[in-house]
Amino acid sequence: MLVYMRALALAAFVTMASAEPIASADAAPWDDGFIEQVSHVLAAPVKQTWSAWGGSIGVRWNNDLFHGMGITTRSDGPIAKSDPRRHQWFALRESGGLEFAVANGSLRHFNGGSLQMRGGYVLHLRDGSNIDLRDATFRVRAGDTSKLDLVSSDGNIWLYTDRIMFELSNREQTMAIRAADLRIMPALAARIGDPKLADLEVGDVTMNTEVYVAGNSNLLDPDLTCDPYPWPGVAVPDTSDTYKVDLFMKSIYVSPAGCQQALAGGNCDGPGGATNGFASLVPSATLVNNRNDGSAVATIPGDPLGTSSALYAANIPWYTMFGRYNTNPPINAPYYNDQHPYLIWNLYRVAADGSIDQIGRSGVKHAFLTINQNCSMQCASYNPSHEVALGCEDTYGTSNNDQTVDMGPRSEILPASGIWGRCGSIWNPLTGDAPGTCTGSYNTSDPNNNTTWTQRMLTRESQLDPSANPNATYYFESWYAVRDDIDIYNSMATMTGVPTWNLASHNWAFYSQANYRLGPAIDRWVSPTAPPANAKSAEIFNSEGHAKVAVKATDLGGGNWRYDYAVMNLDFARGL
Repeated sequence: MLVYMRALALAAFVTMASAEPIASADAAPWDDGFIEQVSHVLAAPVKQTWSAWGGSIGVRWNNDLFHGMGITTRSDGPIAKSDPRRHQWFALRESGGLEFAVANGSLRHFNGGSLQMRGGYVLHLRDGSNIDLRDATFRVRAGDTSKLDLVSSDGNIWLYTDRIMFELSNREQTMAIRAADLRIMPALAARIGDPKLADLEVGDVTMNTEVYVAGNSNLLDPDLTCDPYPWPGVAVPDTSDTYKVDLFMKSIYVSPAGCQQALAGGNCDGPGGATNGFASLVPSATLVNNRNDGSAVATIPGDPLGTSSALYAANIPWYTMFGRYNTNPPINAPYYNDQHPYLIWNLYRVAADGSIDQIGRSGVKHAFLTINQNCSMQCASYNPSHEVALGCEDTYGTSNNDQTVDMGPRSEILPASGIWGRCGSIWNPLTGDAPGTCTGSYNTSDPNNNTTWTQRMLTRESQLDPSANPNATYYFESWYAVRDDIDIYNSMATMTGVPTWNLASHNWAFYSQANYRLGPAIDRWVSPTAPPANAKSAEIFNSEGHAKVAVKATDLGGGNWRYDYAVMNLDFARGL
């Protein structure tokens, strides 16, 4: 009997090699000179409307995508302002204004209104025509206040923003949009030459506007009381239980982020091309906190992993790296540092012969803000923007996750514990000869010295080309690593899709996205609960992390068998 053997190491969060040293993974906190107080109140707020105008707006185009579409941009009237995320800034007119609801010290949603830019951009299209976006207006969409339409001076809507992450800052004097995807409207997709490009993310915006009509941000309704905010490990009153962290990945949507010829400029050239360039895909990821409040209910209905074993959901800390909560955090907040979750994504191909290969892996996206939406309880939706409360949802958009200034290497994370080694990280490298000497803040010139392609998930065109991989199945996987999370498997999810070359944009897209399911890709290859014939999956688990080993045996006929093995290190790593 002849036996063929093939072994493959998969990596969900860490590689099979030892993790790089993590310097001072839970180092002492620092103070950036301003401690923002967040008051925890025990009542729901009265609805009220505030307004903001003026200030400035930053725009960052995805020029890798625009280059493939044959679009170039020309700016007119930018102001002398910069930020680490490489936006180009413009002034906003002190007229009109955005109206928004405020409750319990947090901005909840837009009510209406608009803001107009001073200056802006002209888009030059491949056919020689132009679209003039100078002095354009961002207007709250009628019937959908989660979106801002970008309206040109001639009244056309060419782009819009969604996945808006906003908060009150500067002691409630500023309404700040921290991140928002900038997406193509159908009218612009038609001008480019392909209706399928509608809703594609091609940039992002950030905004700081001045609050000029304000109210009492902590105004309360005396007739409605709410329970105190439960942190991880806090005892549940009148029980022997404690509040626990269990974060779920609710949904993923994958978009193209760019395509380059061997990272040296130029485009990919599609199926059968000679350049074999690098394509990048990135997810928009929606998370949701456990919905249990004393009894088990489905957080993700219909999924075997969709119900938490923790009967009482804890709030999840979500503080910006090098943030303001380090020496004086909210009342009883855990950790006393800038704890936040981390997002990664991977791409796998299952060949027609049943073998599996990992063909792409991202760096780590460091989250920095949360918007509590669609909460399962009325009171939960009024939490501050740095805590995810009971049953609340949040979405990190495509451009947000593709922002390499917020991405670092996986080796800086202890994923099983959710601890980041800030001191000695790419944002705060060691200085001098003394061990552990760090500045305690971002690099002054460039926060992490990443380029626009560093830490992206890169996949060779030949790995996506359907002619080179006939009848292959592709799995996209994304995962949040969260401190104190009791179940890593419902914090990750996979789905299938079809890599497709888009001629109009000269990019690889992930079409026909379907079959969403919680859990890792290796469990889609060999089910641990119902393995097919001649296959098996086993888990290795201890306090330091999880790993999985799966095998498939294929009868080749004539007494010959092939064995395909996959070893997936999910979250085992040691800080040295």
